[in-house]
Amino acid sequence: QVQLQESGPGLVKPSQTLSLTCTVSGGSITTNYAYWDWIRQPPGKGLEWIGYITYIGYTYYSPSLESRTSISRDTSKNQFTLQLSSVTPEDTAVYYCAGGKGRPAPENAYDYWGQGTQVTVSS
Repeated sequence: QVQLQESGPGLVKPSQTLSLTCTVSGGSITTNYAYWDWIRQPPGKGLEWIGYITYIGYTYYSPSLESRTSISRDTSKNQFTLQLSSVTPEDTAVYYCAGGKGRPAPENAYDYWGQGTQVTVSS
């Protein structure tokens, strides 16, 4: 059974960089055709897709967040990491990691989800 677990600070100051790690257990992030995504949900709003990293390390980001986003991976630890720079209070959200083989269809129908972690941007 593949499980995902997010970790990272719950409070980030404005203008700093938010950094979250997703640890995958029960499966490998290098499994053929696997995609590993970051998604967030601001308070009172719907899910917002942030970006993904593939089983071969290719990355793709939401155009609205691309200039501030970086997703990387550590295959030795079976982890992938989100960095979001220059955060503002509008980046306050529950952040989820998710993944599976191929792209989800319908949207957000991922094979696996983390439980989510609350990140608040505040001074």
